[in-house]
Amino acid sequence: MEPTSFSRFADEWGPAKIVHLYNPRLPLKAVVVIDNTALGPAIGGVRMAPDVTTEEVFRLARTMTWKNAAAGLPHGGAKAGILADPGMPLDQKERFIRAFAQAMAELRQYIPGPDMGTDETCMAFIYDEIGRSVGRPKVTGGIPLDELGATGFGLAVAAEQMAVFLGLDLMGARVAIQGFGNVGKAAARFLEKRGCLLVAASDSAGAIYHPQGLNVAHLTALKEQHGKVHDYPGAQIIPPETLFAFPCDILVPAARPDVIGSHNAGAIQARMILQGANIPIAPEAEKQLIDRGICTLPDFIVNAGGVISTAVEYRHGSIAEAFGVITEKIQENCQQVLRLVKEEKLYPRSAAHRLAQARVREAMGYQRCF
Repeated sequence: MEPTSFSRFADEWGPAKIVHLYNPRLPLKAVVVIDNTALGPAIGGVRMAPDVTTEEVFRLARTMTWKNAAAGLPHGGAKAGILADPGMPLDQKERFIRAFAQAMAELRQYIPGPDMGTDETCMAFIYDEIGRSVGRPKVTGGIPLDELGATGFGLAVAAEQMAVFLGLDLMGARVAIQGFGNVGKAAARFLEKRGCLLVAASDSAGAIYHPQGLNVAHLTALKEQHGKVHDYPGAQIIPPETLFAFPCDILVPAARPDVIGSHNAGAIQARMILQGANIPIAPEAEKQLIDRGICTLPDFIVNAGGVISTAVEYRHGSIAEAFGVITEKIQENCQQVLRLVKEEKLYPRSAAHRLAQARVREAMGYQRCF
C-alpha cells in the first residue's frame, strides 16, 4: 500500500482520516479512509484485492459519503481496502480479516460492511472481534446483503424509473452484465423478474453470449459450483472486452472501478447503463455517454440498496423493512435526479451531487469547527 499525502485528496468535504495498517507477521497491509462523518458514523465496505490502492479506497469512501447522504441515511462515508488475494484459503482469510479488525478497532467512527472480496462471513469475524459490522449472517443479527441481493434489487428498482424516463419497456429488454458476482447475479435475478432477458455475462475468467437468453438461475448455479460463467452449455464464448460493445438495452458494469472510459465509451450501444459497481465509469466517459443519449445515473444513486439495508440493520430493523426502504429511497432519488436532468438540463451526476452535497453541507454546519 503506497504512502499518501492528505493534500492529494483533501477538499472541503474531507477526508477526516486516512489510516494505513500493517501487521508484518501475516503480512497484513490495509488502509481505512473515513471521509466525512457530518451525518453520523460512517458506513462503508471492506474491499479485498491484491491491487487495491489508497486512491481507490479514497474515491470509494467519497462515493459512500454521497451515497449515504443521497439516501437520507444518518451515516457518513468510509471505505477500507485489504491488499490481499480474496481467493486465499478460508482459514488464512479469517486470520487476515481478524487481524484487520483488531488493527482498526479504535476507529469507532467507522462501521465496516462487505464489499468486493469480502462477505457476510468476514463481517461475522469482524463483529466477533470488535462488536461492530453490518451485512452479517442472519443468525448473528445481521441482514445478509449478498444472500438477499439487496444491491441488485436496488438496481432493478432504479431500472424501472430510468425505463419510464426513456420510454423503454423492460419486458423483453436485453441485458448484458459485466461482473457476474454477488451484485451482478442479484441484478440479473431481479431484472429477469421484471421481464428482462440476460443475453451476455462476464466474470474474471471470461465472457459468454446467448442470443436467445441465459437462464439466470442455471447460470448462477454454475457460477457458484464452478466459479466460471463460460461453463454455461450452448453459450458462445466471447472476449470479455467485447461485452461493452454488445447491442443491448441495459448494460450493467458490476465489477471494478473505471471499466468504462474514453477508450470504449464510444462503442457502447446500450440505451441504459446501471452502475452496479462503484465508480465504474470515468467522469469524461459518463458525459460522453449522456451526450449520446444513453441514460445512466450515478453509482451512488442506483446501487445504494446495499448500504440502505445496512443502515436498517444497524438500527435493528427487519429484512422486510430493508427492502421497503430500498424501494422508497431509490425510487425517490431517481425521480429527483431525472426531474433535474429534464427541467434544468443538468448532467445526472451534477444533479445527484447537488442533492447529496446540500445534505452534507447542512449537517456540517452543526459540527464543532475547532
